[in-house]
Amino acid sequence: MHARERRLATLDDDSRQVRPFEWGASFIQDAMPAHDEHASPAALFDLHATHAVEHSDDYFHLPPVRDYKLDAHHRLTWTSAIETPSPVNNTAHAQFFPPAARQTSHTRHASRPRRAVVLLPQWNAQPDSHIALSKLLARFGIAALRVTLPYHEMRRPPELTRADYLIGSNVGRTIQSVRQAALDARAAVRWLAAEGFERIGILGTSIGSCAAFLTFVHEPLINVGVFNHVSGYFADVVWNGISTRHVRESFEPHLTLEDLRRYWLPISPLAYIEHLSRLNPRPMRFIAARYDLTFPVDLSRHVICEIHRRHIPLDVAWLPCGHYTLGETPWKYLDGYKIVSFFRRKL
Repeated sequence: MHARERRLATLDDDSRQVRPFEWGASFIQDAMPAHDEHASPAALFDLHATHAVEHSDDYFHLPPVRDYKLDAHHRLTWTSAIETPSPVNNTAHAQFFPPAARQTSHTRHASRPRRAVVLLPQWNAQPDSHIALSKLLARFGIAALRVTLPYHEMRRPPELTRADYLIGSNVGRTIQSVRQAALDARAAVRWLAAEGFERIGILGTSIGSCAAFLTFVHEPLINVGVFNHVSGYFADVVWNGISTRHVRESFEPHLTLEDLRRYWLPISPLAYIEHLSRLNPRPMRFIAARYDLTFPVDLSRHVICEIHRRHIPLDVAWLPCGHYTLGETPWKYLDGYKIVSFFRRKL
């Protein structure tokens, strides 16, 4: 299984670029407290990380969204809460899958609430990613809203062939991009609530799992969370995973793993587990792969243990595959079952 994971991870090596290291302090300026304008980049990122985690409700605050537009093809757009230097990335996109008509009939159980799930796909997801899963949820009477991640698909700037700005060698832009993904997810949840959905879940896969967890912690309208591939520290996945070797190569002459772990703490799920423990319990499932080399298994076990240590209710499903093989038969069907069955029972 590990050999297959390594082979699948190299299929698009030709498109992976080792980009120059950049601090990117300008990408975090909007969330910086008062500071010495002559401070070093390292000091700025340390200050930013401490302030963001300690004031995370403000850091992930979503201003009102006033320009939602749903077209005849169920494509939803709105202006993202974060303005980036790439204009095409500043419009958020999502595809809406309404529940099957037979499930919305007045003859069904009148007491059952209207249910919906926000889906955040993986890094470099293609336009068809999570579409089959969205349709399956809709078939079971659960509406699905599949959100396009920052710098993906129609949000990708023309200079990119991959979504390198979402996870890359620019420290600040990576922070901004993941924060943007979480705020876009909050906006998607708010739209569903305004449309009359009473029970709302969230699903994230890989990098989408990280953004979904940040959203789950800070958005009270979410009732259920399912997280496909899990880790506590964002930096550790990038540093140790086989899918981000080219990103690590950019960082290594300039930063240590410990440095990057501190700077990227605001986008690391582990930073908010204590916050989560203070909230009312909500059903939550972690799905991890026993042979994952992209989200190394020790990182998944660590974050699971930290949640259990705080006595936060958590359902864990381990699948007998790896990161890439999770998208193959038969494991993708097992994964889909673990996702849909949990939402059907808990949402």
